[in-house]
Amino acid sequence: MRPWRGEDECWRASELILSPDQSKGLELIVRDYFRETQVLRAELISKRLEIRDFLKNPNAKAEVIRSKYSEIDALQSKLDEKTIDYLMRVRGILTQEQLRSWCPELEIPFSRRMMQRPDPRGPMNPKRMPPNERFREE
Repeated sequence: MRPWRGEDECWRASELILSPDQSKGLELIVRDYFRETQVLRAELISKRLEIRDFLKNPNAKAEVIRSKYSEIDALQSKLDEKTIDYLMRVRGILTQEQLRSWCPELEIPFSRRMMQRPDPRGPMNPKRMPPNERFREE
Protein backbone atom coordinates (compact mmCIF):
# COMPACT_ATOMS: atom_id res chain seq x y z
CA MET A 1 0.00 0.00 0.00
CA ARG A 2 1.40 3.37 -0.96
CA PRO A 3 1.32 6.22 1.55
CA TRP A 4 -0.85 9.27 1.04
CA ARG A 5 0.90 12.31 -0.39
CA GLY A 6 3.24 13.83 2.13
CA GLU A 7 3.04 10.85 4.49
CA ASP A 8 5.77 8.40 5.35
CA GLU A 9 5.38 4.72 4.70
CA CYS A 10 2.90 3.06 7.02
CA TRP A 11 2.65 -0.41 8.54
CA ARG A 12 0.36 -2.89 10.22
CA ALA A 13 0.60 -2.83 14.02
CA SER A 14 2.29 -6.25 14.02
CA GLU A 15 5.04 -4.88 11.77
CA LEU A 16 5.89 -2.03 14.14
CA ILE A 17 8.51 -2.43 16.88
CA LEU A 18 6.29 -3.45 19.78
CA SER A 19 7.17 -4.11 23.40
CA PRO A 20 6.48 -7.63 24.71
CA ASP A 21 3.36 -6.32 26.49
CA GLN A 22 2.14 -4.62 23.31
CA SER A 23 2.75 -7.81 21.29
CA LYS A 24 0.80 -9.91 23.79
CA GLY A 25 -2.01 -7.33 23.88
CA LEU A 26 -2.18 -7.19 20.08
CA GLU A 27 -2.33 -10.97 19.86
CA LEU A 28 -5.28 -11.04 22.27
CA ILE A 29 -7.08 -8.23 20.43
CA VAL A 30 -6.66 -9.97 17.07
CA ARG A 31 -7.79 -13.33 18.46
CA ASP A 32 -10.86 -11.77 20.09
CA TYR A 33 -11.79 -9.89 16.92
CA PHE A 34 -11.67 -12.96 14.71
CA ARG A 35 -13.55 -15.04 17.28
CA GLU A 36 -16.24 -12.37 17.68
CA THR A 37 -16.68 -11.84 13.94
CA GLN A 38 -16.47 -15.44 12.72
CA VAL A 39 -20.23 -16.04 12.93
CA LEU A 40 -21.03 -12.67 11.34
CA ARG A 41 -18.69 -13.35 8.41
CA ALA A 42 -20.20 -16.81 7.87
CA GLU A 43 -23.74 -15.37 7.96
CA LEU A 44 -22.74 -12.67 5.47
CA ILE A 45 -21.41 -15.26 3.04
CA SER A 46 -24.55 -17.32 3.41
CA LYS A 47 -26.86 -14.32 2.84
CA ARG A 48 -24.84 -13.22 -0.19
CA LEU A 49 -25.22 -16.68 -1.70
CA GLU A 50 -28.94 -16.58 -0.99
CA ILE A 51 -29.39 -13.19 -2.65
CA ARG A 52 -27.37 -14.41 -5.61
CA ASP A 53 -29.81 -17.31 -6.02
CA PHE A 54 -32.80 -14.97 -5.71
CA LEU A 55 -31.37 -12.60 -8.31
CA LYS A 56 -30.83 -15.45 -10.75
CA ASN A 57 -34.36 -16.79 -10.19
CA PRO A 58 -36.80 -15.13 -12.63
CA ASN A 59 -39.70 -16.00 -10.27
CA ALA A 60 -38.23 -14.31 -7.19
CA LYS A 61 -40.21 -11.29 -6.07
CA ALA A 62 -38.53 -7.90 -5.73
CA GLU A 63 -39.64 -7.50 -2.11
CA VAL A 64 -37.96 -10.80 -1.18
CA ILE A 65 -34.71 -9.64 -2.81
CA ARG A 66 -34.90 -6.27 -1.05
CA SER A 67 -35.61 -7.96 2.27
CA LYS A 68 -32.58 -10.23 1.84
CA TYR A 69 -30.45 -7.20 0.99
CA SER A 70 -31.65 -5.50 4.20
CA GLU A 71 -30.48 -8.54 6.16
CA ILE A 72 -27.06 -8.30 4.49
CA ASP A 73 -26.90 -4.58 5.20
CA ALA A 74 -27.68 -5.16 8.91
CA LEU A 75 -25.03 -7.88 9.20
CA GLN A 76 -22.46 -5.71 7.43
CA SER A 77 -23.23 -2.85 9.84
CA LYS A 78 -22.64 -5.15 12.81
CA LEU A 79 -19.36 -6.29 11.30
CA ASP A 80 -18.33 -2.67 10.66
CA GLU A 81 -19.03 -1.81 14.31
CA LYS A 82 -16.90 -4.74 15.49
CA THR A 83 -14.15 -3.63 13.13
CA ILE A 84 -14.13 -0.08 14.48
CA ASP A 85 -14.04 -1.45 18.04
CA TYR A 86 -11.11 -3.66 17.02
CA LEU A 87 -9.20 -0.75 15.46
CA MET A 88 -9.83 1.42 18.52
CA ARG A 89 -8.43 -1.33 20.76
CA VAL A 90 -5.34 -1.67 18.55
CA ARG A 91 -4.92 2.10 18.58
CA GLY A 92 -5.10 2.04 22.38
CA ILE A 93 -1.98 -0.10 22.75
CA LEU A 94 0.21 1.96 20.39
CA THR A 95 2.42 4.88 21.38
CA GLN A 96 2.11 8.27 19.68
CA GLU A 97 5.22 7.53 17.65
CA GLN A 98 3.83 4.15 16.55
CA LEU A 99 0.51 5.75 15.61
CA ARG A 100 2.31 8.00 13.11
CA SER A 101 3.57 4.90 11.26
CA TRP A 102 0.38 2.82 11.59
CA CYS A 103 -2.05 2.20 8.72
CA PRO A 104 -5.38 1.08 10.20
CA GLU A 105 -6.67 0.11 6.75
CA LEU A 106 -4.02 -2.62 6.55
CA GLU A 107 -5.28 -4.30 9.73
CA ILE A 108 -8.42 -5.79 8.25
CA PRO A 109 -7.62 -8.63 5.82
CA PHE A 110 -10.98 -8.44 4.07
CA SER A 111 -10.64 -4.79 3.16
CA ARG A 112 -7.25 -5.32 1.55
CA ARG A 113 -8.82 -7.17 -1.37
CA MET A 114 -10.84 -4.08 -2.23
CA MET A 115 -7.77 -1.83 -2.18
CA GLN A 116 -5.65 -3.90 -4.54
CA ARG A 117 -5.02 -2.93 -8.13
CA PRO A 118 -7.13 -4.39 -10.91
CA ASP A 119 -6.08 -7.62 -12.57
CA PRO A 120 -3.08 -6.89 -14.86
CA ARG A 121 -4.57 -9.15 -17.53
CA GLY A 122 -7.41 -6.71 -18.04
CA PRO A 123 -11.02 -6.57 -16.97
CA MET A 124 -11.98 -10.02 -18.21
CA ASN A 125 -10.00 -13.19 -18.60
CA PRO A 126 -10.93 -14.93 -21.92
CA LYS A 127 -11.76 -18.08 -19.95
CA ARG A 128 -14.26 -16.05 -17.95
CA MET A 129 -16.10 -14.53 -20.91
CA PRO A 130 -19.86 -14.55 -20.69
CA PRO A 131 -21.23 -17.82 -22.14
CA ASN A 132 -22.74 -16.13 -25.20
CA GLU A 133 -19.43 -14.50 -26.15
CA ARG A 134 -17.41 -17.68 -25.64
CA PHE A 135 -19.49 -19.66 -28.12
CA ARG A 136 -19.34 -16.98 -30.82
CA GLU A 137 -15.56 -17.22 -31.05
CA GLU A 138 -15.44 -21.01 -31.39
